[in-house]
Amino acid sequence: MGESHRRTAPNGSIVPSETGHAQPDHPRPGLRKVISTMQLWAIAVGMVISGEYFGWNYGWAVAGTIGFLIATLLVTVLYLTFIFSYTELTAAIPDAGGPFAYALRAFGPTGGFLAGFATLVDFLMAPPAIAAALGAYAHFLNPSLSVLGVAVASYVVFISINILGIKESANFSVIVTVLSVVELLIFMAMVAPSYKTENVLAHNESFGIGGFFAALPFAIWFYLAIEGVAMVAEEVREPKKTIPRGYLLSIGTLVVLAIGTMLLCAGAGDWRQLSRIDYPLPETLVMVFGRESSWAGLFAGLGLFGLIASFHANTLGYSRQLFALARAGYLPAFLAAVNPRFQTPHWSLIVGGLVGLAALFSGTTGEIITLSVIGALVMYIISLLSLLRLRRTEPNLLRPYLTPLYPVVPVIALTLSIICLLAIIYYNQLLSGIFCGLLGVSWIMYRKFVPRYTEQATTSTAD
Repeated sequence: MGESHRRTAPNGSIVPSETGHAQPDHPRPGLRKVISTMQLWAIAVGMVISGEYFGWNYGWAVAGTIGFLIATLLVTVLYLTFIFSYTELTAAIPDAGGPFAYALRAFGPTGGFLAGFATLVDFLMAPPAIAAALGAYAHFLNPSLSVLGVAVASYVVFISINILGIKESANFSVIVTVLSVVELLIFMAMVAPSYKTENVLAHNESFGIGGFFAALPFAIWFYLAIEGVAMVAEEVREPKKTIPRGYLLSIGTLVVLAIGTMLLCAGAGDWRQLSRIDYPLPETLVMVFGRESSWAGLFAGLGLFGLIASFHANTLGYSRQLFALARAGYLPAFLAAVNPRFQTPHWSLIVGGLVGLAALFSGTTGEIITLSVIGALVMYIISLLSLLRLRRTEPNLLRPYLTPLYPVVPVIALTLSIICLLAIIYYNQLLSGIFCGLLGVSWIMYRKFVPRYTEQATTSTAD
């Protein structure tokens, strides 16, 4: 695809002809621009906040509290530098494709394919892990409830909510995210009087450097999916101002919640009791107040808000990525259909849900988390490379937000992303093989179908 055939919209987003579609004669239903800064913050924090409720504690099982703390601090630096870099791309190119759109612009169709595949793995694998935790929390409250039954019901309910409209979906995100943040703050206040540093330091003798690297995917789970805000960028009001504000407010919120939750849980008692369960926060309250206390059950009930917030927001994220890839010709066209009444990509929501259910029935929470993290890190690397390339190839692109201390900040983020990816591959070779196998199959299908279609469409627009 030649540069002479590339065209972009005034806001920097990619128009269909650049990715292989001829321009339509009549405008199709589009996505609504309704999201405010508060709603964007809620979507960003909501996508991630379940990471504070479960999943991260599996890192203790492989690294202990000290090794996992070091891994978390390293990953926190990674995410801070990544978000300061990624925000430049999202504000300059507010496209529902997110990383796919940035890589397509920087490296052409092959770069777009790689970024799109990695992003899909990231966002399609996160919801089944969250759904499993929703089931575990519900089962903790009422043992008669099936974990898988609750997880499946969650998919049905939240796909339906997202189909009803982005404004309604965003308002729902604000409510459940605020409740989740308040609940975590209350949890910290309740546990803090029982905190003992000696509990944090205890039982770490058997862990070495290998545990630190093995714990990285669980540290990443604290922040995984914040990048999903890019996928609702087309639906943001005043994206040049709203996107930077939303990103920076959300990453600040998450750093405080992640570090606070982890340290207080570790200091409340014997952290080994929390290292292999999907409901560490209610169990922490059991250690503090006793098994007969009603606080643990009450918190587990309220804790569903955090899981709901993330499940809901990640459902929104995966649907926009499927929509953008289909709109560009990389996936079947029906996935780009927008419901004429609600202006939401209903088929993308449904098909992504079916993929998530398949993952839910085929893997454990830890394995699903690791697979999601592999996809995320590949996507981070491609996005950061896109930032560096676009600074050279498109110096005049309108950039409402500029990465501070460029190029130091993105290079730090890129280096840490590569280190984390290599470590995770080494300690999770089977899952890494599954990721590569899926990538290979997708690549063969891409090479067989997409370039020919792209060439034909590009030729027609040139004529």
